[in-house]
Amino acid sequence: MTSILLVEEYPLVRQGIRLLLEASPQLEVCGGVSTVAEAIEGSWDPDLVVHALLLPDASGPVVVARLRERFPRAGLLALARLNDPIYVHLALTAGDDGYVSLNSAAPDELLEAVRRVAAGEDYVQPVLGAALARWEEIPHRHDRDSLLSLTRREQEVLELLVLGYTNAEVAAALGVALRTVEAHRMHVMQRLGLRSRADLVRFVAEQQRSRRPS
Repeated sequence: MTSILLVEEYPLVRQGIRLLLEASPQLEVCGGVSTVAEAIEGSWDPDLVVHALLLPDASGPVVVARLRERFPRAGLLALARLNDPIYVHLALTAGDDGYVSLNSAAPDELLEAVRRVAAGEDYVQPVLGAALARWEEIPHRHDRDSLLSLTRREQEVLELLVLGYTNAEVAAALGVALRTVEAHRMHVMQRLGLRSRADLVRFVAEQQRSRRPS
């Protein structure tokens, strides 16, 4: 029996996933929570953690890192709403063992991902895996200023923007004024020589890829 912990903000989504998983006699959901803090504080010991990347108290690589620290022996499967191969790359680089899109995966694909990641294998939804392979064939661009040149707050703003948050959502998540976020965003883009959100996403992904061992 494979024990699974669900970490997903929205109860309706969580319940739907739970019903799908528990329809299989080999799978058992030991708990469902909406935040990373709840996942970490619980007493469960799952074989697999299925998690979103955008949660009320953390996002992106922070989610993965905190779950990996709390559940070092469990498989980590991202069930995200982001289809771009850049986001798949960022999740896997951060430490996820698998990635499935909530927007495009069929139920059978999710079940296959759960079984394989729980068994210690890596899994990326095939359509996303093909897109990731094509993206990784693109030659590295020349690195610009290091992300380390940014302040801690600027890095926090950058991370949330890369994950798809609007300026207003970033302000709410960080507890700062909208004008503060707009100023940080403008400063980050000027410092890195970027023009758009797409440029920000590509820059972060390329920085991570350039640091990966060949």
